[in-house]
Amino acid sequence: MTSQEAQEQCAAWRSEGLSVVFTNGCFDLLHPGHLAVLHEAAMQGDRLVVGLNSDRSVSRLKGPARPVQREVARAAVLAALQVVDAVVIFGEDDPALLIEALQPDVLVKGGDYTLEQVVGAETVMANGGRVHLVPTLLGHSTTALIEQSNRR
Repeated sequence: MTSQEAQEQCAAWRSEGLSVVFTNGCFDLLHPGHLAVLHEAAMQGDRLVVGLNSDRSVSRLKGPARPVQREVARAAVLAALQVVDAVVIFGEDDPALLIEALQPDVLVKGGDYTLEQVVGAETVMANGGRVHLVPTLLGHSTTALIEQSNRR
């Protein structure tokens, strides 16, 4: 979805009395740690929107060799998951503008972040929402997967 389409969809869900959960990331190589965050995020409300960093954003954040998969492929994989209700690609380095636009009821991030580090936490809490941190599933990271693959 575009940001505008997601805003309209979130408004429609809210008009039905449903809550909106938001999480975000690069999701370059989907692994069990990602799945743990997505599944727990989905349990925090009625509808889950995933903000996905664009290819350019991933390259700026992770380096010129990333992403491994293009944004269309990453979005398709995420959208195919039963727990994901919408995927929105954003071009900024962080999802602050998207969070402001969508006004989720719950913001979810992995436990490798502190509340103070979660982009959008203040926005969500100022609007009566909450932030939920999912404990990190140790031993799972895209960077580690890529490094391990390169060693082989």
